[in-house]
Amino acid sequence: MVEGADRAFFGRRKGKRLRAVQEQRLADLLPALRVALPPEGARLDPPGLFPAPVDEVWLEIGFGGGEHLAAQASANPRIGIIGAEPFVNGVVKLLRAVDEADLRNVRVWDEDATALLAALPDASLARVYLLYPDPWPKRRQRKRRFVSEASLGEIARVLKPGGVFRFASDIDDYAGWTLVRAARCPALAWTADTAAAWTDPWSDWPGTRYEAKALVAGRPPTYLEFRRVTAP
Repeated sequence: MVEGADRAFFGRRKGKRLRAVQEQRLADLLPALRVALPPEGARLDPPGLFPAPVDEVWLEIGFGGGEHLAAQASANPRIGIIGAEPFVNGVVKLLRAVDEADLRNVRVWDEDATALLAALPDASLARVYLLYPDPWPKRRQRKRRFVSEASLGEIARVLKPGGVFRFASDIDDYAGWTLVRAARCPALAWTADTAAAWTDPWSDWPGTRYEAKALVAGRPPTYLEFRRVTAP
């Protein structure tokens, strides 16, 4: 079996009970922002998902509370950003940011991100983010990690030449796991050019609440960036 096949990389779908205003946003706003997958065998038109023309499209897989996605959408109004997150409580946090800041360059996929990746055309995205994914730390759980040879192959497929995949984690084992599997993907090249590159956040990094908690707990994050290259 291909590594990463036939697995659910996410855990629970819902946390604490939603407040009335959150339920209302789910009912009113999410349907307008939700990505509708095309029929089987067809591909999405990523720029066509947005109401106004965009210069390029980015994807964030597992956006958590949505603070990074919302910050990038606000700072880059000409970029269309698709966020994939199956956890309902995270989705409603992003919907609040979208609603309050009137972010029109955001679209949401609230199911398994692998289905969304499969529906994207080749070379259609300029960036893909995977930030602080669930580490599934126990050995028997590691097959549920999102990063696998199969998922990295799909990420490389949907990235444009020169596009980047950015990964962040406060779990050293997961960072090493990702580096090993990315090294097996000939279409992705690690962009680190200094010894400290993997410890420094990206220049446009707004930070996240989870990252702040990790730092307080003494778990310094790792930041990895891979560029889409032409496979040999």
